[in-house]
Amino acid sequence: MTTAYTELSTDALGVLTLTATEAGLTGVYLESHRHAPADRSAWVRDPARLEAAAAQLAEYLAGRRRAFDLPLAPPGGTAFQRRVWAALEAIAYGTTTTYGALAATLGVPRAVRAVGAANGRNPLSIVRPCHRVVGADGGLTGYGGGLEAKRALLALEARP
Repeated sequence: MTTAYTELSTDALGVLTLTATEAGLTGVYLESHRHAPADRSAWVRDPARLEAAAAQLAEYLAGRRRAFDLPLAPPGGTAFQRRVWAALEAIAYGTTTTYGALAATLGVPRAVRAVGAANGRNPLSIVRPCHRVVGADGGLTGYGGGLEAKRALLALEARP
């Protein structure tokens, strides 16, 4: 499958890189994303294929969208990572949960660090809201796109 990509310029987060295959959206990467794919040589620029994703992300960042309605096809990931990524979708807009609570929800309360590591490898940031997971004390900890981006996303969702 060919990976299509486009870039979306945003005021709050800089340039987002969106990727997709025929199966659906495969990635939403911030400029400073820690775990973005390094090899992009086979990607093909195709803004038309990513038009719906770009539009929905722009609406979200403008405060006009709270949920995404897109076919998702994240690449790879272990079975555990995929479970964590799926659980992220249950975290409601404007709310947060902790890594410990997420681990407990998955039935593995001692796997807090593993949940954190899986969360950090989420290829669909924003769409699968890994930014809504915070430390046990409510503090901002780790985010693949950087803490400033996490802070900006949480502030966006805190607006009435």
